[in-house]
Amino acid sequence: MRPLDPRLVRTASAVRVHLAVTVAAGLAVTGLVLAQAWLLAHTIAGAAGGAGLDELSWAIAAVAAVAIARAALSYGAETAALRSAARAKSQLRRRLVAHVTGVGAEPGGAPGASPPPDQEAARSSGRSASGGTGTAGELVTLATRGLDALDDYFARYLPQLVLAVLVPLAVLVVVAGADWISALVIAVTIPLIPIFMALVGWHTQARTERRWRLLNRLGGHFLDVVEGLPTLAVFRRAKAQAAVIRRITGEQRRSTMSTLRIAFLSAFVLELLATLAVALVAVEIGIRLMYGMLDYRTALLVLILAPEAYLPLREVGARFHASMEGVAAAQQVFEELDRRPAAAPPAAAPPAGAGRPARKLPGAALGVRFERVGLTYPGRDDPALHGVDLEVPAGRRVLITGPSGSGKTSLLSLLLRFNEPTEGRVCALTPDGPVPAGDVGPDDWRRRIAWVPQHPYLFDDTVAGNIRLGAPGADDEAVRRAAGLAEADGFVRDLPDGYRTRLGERGARLSAGQRQRIALARAFLRDAPIVLLDEPTAHLDPENAAAVRRAVRRLLRDRTALVVAHDTGWSAVVDEVVEVRAGRIATEAAR
Repeated sequence: MRPLDPRLVRTASAVRVHLAVTVAAGLAVTGLVLAQAWLLAHTIAGAAGGAGLDELSWAIAAVAAVAIARAALSYGAETAALRSAARAKSQLRRRLVAHVTGVGAEPGGAPGASPPPDQEAARSSGRSASGGTGTAGELVTLATRGLDALDDYFARYLPQLVLAVLVPLAVLVVVAGADWISALVIAVTIPLIPIFMALVGWHTQARTERRWRLLNRLGGHFLDVVEGLPTLAVFRRAKAQAAVIRRITGEQRRSTMSTLRIAFLSAFVLELLATLAVALVAVEIGIRLMYGMLDYRTALLVLILAPEAYLPLREVGARFHASMEGVAAAQQVFEELDRRPAAAPPAAAPPAGAGRPARKLPGAALGVRFERVGLTYPGRDDPALHGVDLEVPAGRRVLITGPSGSGKTSLLSLLLRFNEPTEGRVCALTPDGPVPAGDVGPDDWRRRIAWVPQHPYLFDDTVAGNIRLGAPGADDEAVRRAAGLAEADGFVRDLPDGYRTRLGERGARLSAGQRQRIALARAFLRDAPIVLLDEPTAHLDPENAAAVRRAVRRLLRDRTALVVAHDTGWSAVVDEVVEVRAGRIATEAAR
């Protein structure tokens, strides 16, 4: 493992500030170590020589002041390091989320201010837009448990690395000025510790990376299993998945114990080397002191400073193992950030902002057009879409039907910018002419879209907070008005705290139909010119389906809309029906 990954410095601005603070703190600690050693040697030698308390009181007070200063400096440096680690982790998480969701990142690592239409956007893009870290569960483990391990790297490993360079050099210089023989012994024995550290580190790195991969796989698999637990229970596959989790947990336990054994062994080796080196210095000092070849004060100074020369190197070895997991996670984040989005191969148009300013879309009167669009997902040979030509003028409503797997949802994913076409282009139709999606920033593009997925994601927040996701700045009156248009106001008022009722994760307190109407309320509040609906009444009972249909009729009025549904009953709500088969537009039926 490199002592400091340059990508950390480039990616997280907080790291650069932290390095400057760490070096300054290291210089201060080095000065205090040397001062404390000299003061102790002076005090002890003076007391042995018969000096009184009056003569040594200033030195004793200075020793106490230096000890307090070292403690205060260590506390302040670690506090600053933990704050820097928190900022760096936040920046890396923001960049990772921006990468997998397609939201542009601002300078310094913060993503753009406008989020995807809802959390389902992030989940979908985590699986498809990123060609990298597999499942959403693995991304969650990487962004949470993985990056949290960077605390040890920032707060403990990097400061010790600086001290491991500064303190031994300073000690050697001071000891050489006092006793060149002891300086020679220290200079010969100090390099042995980094050599053994490197040998242990090469052996440990592979094991730690394997341990992190197992932890990442375990976390991702566990999250996916929990999300699919109802389905597993219905098909009686829960026990089989429990066995898989038990097996992966066992591998993780064995890998962790193996890494810990190496960590303990390496700590023992480093302690033994440092102890033997200090013993060599003590022996040669004692022999020369006994024969009068060295004065007592110099001998004390060397004996006090010798352990300080080895201590930072021993601490680096101890901190190395604790920091490795965080570094492995950071490396995986960098691999994910460096990986080209799967849906944007070299043939695709460059993203907005790549060599040209992003264009802005008007806030109303927008249509969409697919021009010979094709889409092939990574790892697949057969295209999901091929040669799609479809134009939906502003204000026109289109129903997209077709069998499962025919490409209906892929059309929506292109409009939502979760994927980019591998051939052709998607355009927004404005009063001034067509604007290719690649010329518009993802944030600005998504601001013009209201999306209601088949399974909308509701947060563990209030009803008002979940609806306000469509327009974060909306007031309470606007939220209630949107809920009324979505046929949600009635059941919301019946909740214990009305619009202040917390819904639980995924809206656990609501039925499927009620969750769908909350999602429609988001769309009403967003008031976007383009509306996308994916199976809005699938799996709903007749009463909820009827309420959703009434709300959708209001929502689609005077808006451009694409409705994906198997239910042909939606043909009474739209202006046109388009059938998709095997990734192609099969038929068009104008009303």
